[in-house]
Amino acid sequence: MRLLVFATLFGVFLEAGDALQIQCYQCEEMKHNDCSTPEYIVNCTVNVQDMCQKEVLVKPDGIHYRKSCASSGACLIASSGYQQFCTGRLNSVCISCCNTPLCNGPRRKRPAPSAATSSLQAGSPLLLLLTFFPPLLTLLPVT
Repeated sequence: MRLLVFATLFGVFLEAGDALQIQCYQCEEMKHNDCSTPEYIVNCTVNVQDMCQKEVLVKPDGIHYRKSCASSGACLIASSGYQQFCTGRLNSVCISCCNTPLCNGPRRKRPAPSAATSSLQAGSPLLLLLTFFPPLLTLLPVT
């Protein structure tokens, strides 16, 4: 009986956690990517709009941006449908989708790698050794 009650309550809390709301930037036909400021932040519709969308249009007078909330299905279909028109040249249309808060805003600069992480970059011998040969670690001498 306790297990049944626990499972029911766990399911209710799990369902409540699924109703997360994402925030995105929203603007129409803005130039210079200048709609990535707090006044353009909107709360997307819960359980409907679960992604942020960004459109980059190259027009004769410059680059224009559209940003909005979107449903994952509609956004992914649009981005794949316009992929052939994403050339970076005049009349180009590029649509991208993302699913983290405010991800359709400006790109964040990546921090410079530290000495500690640079030795564990993808493809490094040490990382390959640790990943594929963990039993070999038992053979290494402990100092």
